Amino acid sequence: MLRRFVSTAAVLLLALAPAFAADFNGKWTSEFESQIGHQSYTFEFKVSGSTLTGTAKNQRGTTELKEGKVDGDTISFVELVDAQGQQLRIEHTGKANGDEIRFHRKVADFAEYEIVAKRAK
Repeated sequence: MLRRFVSTAAVLLLALAPAFAADFNGKWTSEFESQIGHQSYTFEFKVSGSTLTGTAKNQRGTTELKEGKVDGDTISFVELVDAQGQQLRIEHTGKANGDEIRFHRKVADFAEYEIVAKRAK
């Protein structure tokens, strides 16, 4: 009976593991060079189930995040930025490793690069 219980518990833990793989809640900071110069960001994330909400704050202001998703240790969201009267779509897809997220950042159709965000202390 104990063996069956342990086996069942192990299966349940494995099934739930992706949901607990990474804690994205809170503030994360990132500094990087881009086509428009040095960028300094503070991301603030809130996770509810597989949905991510939050903000991205930089030198030009604060933007609400759109299309936020969490799947285990992977995170994705869109930042819509006003650029000379037009909406610029910046897509972020990242993977957590402890207190660090490595993002692939795609700025519309003209720039792609890697950035790192670190959990704020």
